[in-house]
Amino acid sequence: MYNYSDFDEAFVRTRAAQFRAQVERRLSGALTEDEFRPLRLMNGLYLQLHAYMLRVAIPYGTLSAAQMRQLAMIAERWDRGYGHFTTRQNIQFNWPKLTDVPEIIDALADVQMHAIQTSGNTIRNVTTDAFAGAAADEIADPRPWAELIRQWSSDHAEFQFLPRKFKIAITGSAQDRAVIRAHDVGLQLVERDGEIGFRVFVGGGLGRTPMIGQALRDFLPAADILPYLEAVVSAYNLAGRRDNKYKARIKITVFESGIEAFRAAVEQEFARTRAVFTGVDQQVLAAIAEQFALPDLPARETAFFEKTLAVDPAFAAFARHNLAPHRRPDYAIVTVSLKAHGAEPGDASADQMRLLADLSERYSAGELRVSHAQNIVLPHVAKDDLPALFTALVSAGLGTANVGLISDIIACPGMDYCALATARSIPLAEEIATHFKAIGLEEEIGALAIKISGCINACGHHHVGGIGILGLDRAGVENYQITLGGDPGPEMAIGEKMGPGFAYEEVTPALERLLRAYLALRAEGESFVAAFRRLGPAPFKEALYGEARHAA
Repeated sequence: MYNYSDFDEAFVRTRAAQFRAQVERRLSGALTEDEFRPLRLMNGLYLQLHAYMLRVAIPYGTLSAAQMRQLAMIAERWDRGYGHFTTRQNIQFNWPKLTDVPEIIDALADVQMHAIQTSGNTIRNVTTDAFAGAAADEIADPRPWAELIRQWSSDHAEFQFLPRKFKIAITGSAQDRAVIRAHDVGLQLVERDGEIGFRVFVGGGLGRTPMIGQALRDFLPAADILPYLEAVVSAYNLAGRRDNKYKARIKITVFESGIEAFRAAVEQEFARTRAVFTGVDQQVLAAIAEQFALPDLPARETAFFEKTLAVDPAFAAFARHNLAPHRRPDYAIVTVSLKAHGAEPGDASADQMRLLADLSERYSAGELRVSHAQNIVLPHVAKDDLPALFTALVSAGLGTANVGLISDIIACPGMDYCALATARSIPLAEEIATHFKAIGLEEEIGALAIKISGCINACGHHHVGGIGILGLDRAGVENYQITLGGDPGPEMAIGEKMGPGFAYEEVTPALERLLRAYLALRAEGESFVAAFRRLGPAPFKEALYGEARHAA
């Protein structure tokens, strides 16, 4: 894991002191709320529906045990005893008092954390695959490059006031567990003729105008990544619209100019920026990469793991759904679900965070990851330690064996917290999860991603859900649109809208009709999205609406 340099430490402490002074001026009345707003947003502080919300950066989703314990302490001391992990691998505290925020920022700095650039029209937290550095299928660990990009983008003088926010994701695997084509820039590590490089996508994004990122470069030598990113963001900064915030994202710039014209603009900028980079960035990258070496993992037997699999059905279910292959055959990657049936997706209590920190030290070299799917990952667990780990997780309500299943729902905070939301997300996610468990269909349905957004900003990524649910306001009443066939992976697809929306109480029964029809129609082993692609929308729309409503 990366450890702060003296420069990093000084930078974060200076920003913390500056923000403390800004808060004091706001509290004294020397700053109005309008004057304070851009200052607080530069430090991750939002004003939500009921209170302030602080979004804390977890760069590329990697946490140490000490950092997780500090987040638990912050949740208990200055919030309501829990934190909310997000799709961009951050954590949000939903109830801090403004008077306490400087103390929280200082407490974050004590463990090499901050909230800088988690908001505003700037380059946000760089995200990556939560299995990075451990996955058996990756070309290389993407986190050293993610850290390099973080350092380059932090307080970059040219990019603090972009036309709109800017998000970068990077993956080291062809499986794309970072949803790179839904980002302003997506980077995929690839290998060509023995050389590591990047496939670069640009112009992805969801929200009110969902678009899939387009290939900008099929192969970019890895040494060129920073000057090329600088060229991309510079071209966007020059051409991006500032007259209409709904048309200001890079996806609109690329769409309006066309990919060829935008590529030409980037290449022109790249000719300039490449000459400016003299190789210092590669020296920095080499030093960073040394900190991301695979931990010293002793060789272990796997007999106890195999024996427990054979005799314990609950553990076998956990292993089936919550484990992924590690680069070492005697180890596994463990995803800890924060989606217990009926729980708020992505939430963890302070006690749960502390336990996860303890378990990471005991079983996973002190490392934890936050996943895009709002779960927690222990990346380096010896297989023979898995039964004991599972027992400890179950005791804390963290042993749910549902990763990738219908109850592993991504949901935004919705109208329970967000001032922008037009419908509830969290209660609906809780209801769907508990309902399908109660009727015993979850395992039979198998892998299926449900994603719920409480407004058209699509923070729940509903566009790329196998089943996407968008909550809207219709004359003061919640109305939920259903989209089907979305896919966040390498064959990324935007879901198709099925028809009129449903009232809140109609959504779960409609999903049950839909999924019973899927079970009747699917071929052996066929996923929901594969069946939708094979059969088309007609039979699924019929199941959702029934003959009478469909005809209307």
